[in-house]
Order: sequence, then structure tokens, then C-alpha cells
Amino acid sequence: MKYKIMFSYFFMIISSTVSFASAKKIIVTGGAGFIGSHVAQALLQRGDSVVVIDSINDAYDESLKVYNLSQVALADNGNQLVIYRADICDSDAMEIIFENEKPDIICHLAARAGVRASIENPQEYFRTNIMGTLSLFEMARKFNIKHMVCASSSSVYGSRASGPFYEHDSIEKQLSPYGMTKHAGELMSYVYHYLFGISVTNLRFFTVYGPRGRIDMAPFIFIDSIYSERPITVFGNGSAIRDFTYVDDIVDGIVKAIDTPLGYEVLNIGRGEPILLNDFIAEVENVVGKKANIEYAGEFSGDVPLTHADITKAKTLIGYNPQTSIGYGLRRMYEWYKNEYLAVVGENKKRTRVFVFD
Repeated sequence: MKYKIMFSYFFMIISSTVSFASAKKIIVTGGAGFIGSHVAQALLQRGDSVVVIDSINDAYDESLKVYNLSQVALADNGNQLVIYRADICDSDAMEIIFENEKPDIICHLAARAGVRASIENPQEYFRTNIMGTLSLFEMARKFNIKHMVCASSSSVYGSRASGPFYEHDSIEKQLSPYGMTKHAGELMSYVYHYLFGISVTNLRFFTVYGPRGRIDMAPFIFIDSIYSERPITVFGNGSAIRDFTYVDDIVDGIVKAIDTPLGYEVLNIGRGEPILLNDFIAEVENVVGKKANIEYAGEFSGDVPLTHADITKAKTLIGYNPQTSIGYGLRRMYEWYKNEYLAVVGENKKRTRVFVFD
């Protein structure tokens, strides 16, 4: 089937029919993004109907989001995909979409992401991450949707001198508007669970990377810069530690959370094996086959020295079990970069050198 994008108040790409008796209809917000597009693909491939809602905003190159949607569409073999271009903060648009689609489950991945950008533009982060999340909880209440899975972030843990990080740790002292808005979303989800009986699982993601990865994040910046023989700006001395998690493992955790209503829960979804930033760069050098030209700069306010997920709870409650090594994951990402990204965007695009962690 040929897919046509129609820009308007919101848009629908195709009509949706459920072709599997046991299939669910699942709203995926942020489905044009990195993680969201992979989740939508996985759900379609197993026979669920998927309703993508995404504003396709200018947080990064829109052509990449359109490309992501084209990859999602390839996974639709039975007219089970619908895509709306809509802002989750637009309650009128949301009401129309939910009335039309009558979904069974909401997988809420749409957000403004990144610590540094949130410091520069906190208003947009509050609008999207708090008001947009409120809009979706209101849709769940009005349309009697009893299960939601919501994306949170390791950023809620703030600055820690040691790890691992546990879900029961105190997270009251936030260091960025981004982390604060994600913490607010978790608090909001408990209110709607308590008042209206909605099952909500909040997933705290730890630095996700892989094919179609966001171009403002460290793994992409490292691959792109080393491949192009341009310098990388590293804030600090490279001793930061990050729990890099491959996208397929993240998607597996999300899908398991979709399939396992838990009442109200918060789960870490990471690799559980953090790595020094300098060692991660060395892994990228090995995959690309070139040496990095690193320019060190002062530490950036808001960045944290360490992320390290304890994933025991997710293993116990939903059977989450990440399988992907850093080396394998980076090879897969580099293959995508060479064979797809450069063809989609072109080698002469202006690229960012300042990377972020989520």
C-alpha cells in the first residue's frame, strides 16, 4: 500500500483494521521519534494495531522523523497503522483521535528530551512534558483506558557519586527542567492511578542508542564526527560513566510493560553495565576504524557524573533481560549510519558537535 502524508489540523496516513483476533489497538505517542518508531514497528510486526501520534516538531531534522515513519509503515502488512500529526497538548485534537480510534492501551513516549535544551527553553519542556502528559491522562480517564506505559528518564536521579540507581532512591532534588518534568509525570501517573484505577508503568530509560538514534545524542555525534574526521567536544575529562542501552533492549522492555499491567510501578530500563565515556569513545573508534579527535572542555552544568541502572525490579516484574553488548550495538548503529542515514540526509548536512545524554 502506498502511504500519503496529508498536512492539516492533524493527519491520518491510513485507516486501521484489526486483523488478529487477539491484537490490541495501541496509541504510541512520539511514534516518529527514535524509540517510538522502533516500538511501533515491533507492535505491528507481532500483529497489534498501532495509532501513532506525533507533532513532527523541529527538535531535530524533520526529514529524519518522516524517514522513521516510512520505516514504521514497512512493518504494516495488514492496514493496522494510523498516523496522526498532532500536538499532544491540543486537547481538541486528542479528543477527536481517541473518539475515532478507541484504543486499548496508551504507550506515551512523546516528550521534549535532553538536559541542556531544557535549561535553554524550560517553557517548552513544561508545556510538552507536563501539560501534554496531563492531556493523555485525561484521555485515558474519559475513554476508560485502563493501562498506560509512560517514558521517564534516568535524569530524574540527578547527580550521584555512586551507583547503581534503585527505583526507591530519593529523587526530590532535580538538577534540570527536563528531569523535573519527568519526575512530575511520574507523580501525575500515581494520581490518575489512585483516583481512576488506571494501571501505569513508568519506565526510566538509560541513555538509549542504536539505529535511527537521535542526532543530538553522544553515540550519534561520536560516530558521525569520527567517520567525518571532525573533532568531538567532550565536557570534563572523559571520566563520566553512562549506562548506554541498545534500542532493541529498550523496546523489549517497553513491549513487556505493555503486556504486563502492574497497577502503579516505576522501573529502570537500562543495560545495568555502565561504561566510562573514554572507553565508549574507544569502542566507537574500533567500530568506525578511525581515531577520534577529542577536544576537552569544562564540565557542563546539569550533566551528571554517573548513570547506572539496577534492573532487578524490571527483571522480576516483567522479565526484562537486556542482551546487547556495546560492541554489537555500535556495529549495528554504524551500519545504519553508513547505509541509511547518509543516504537520507546527505553528507553535507550541518551537524552538531555538542552531545547530550538522557
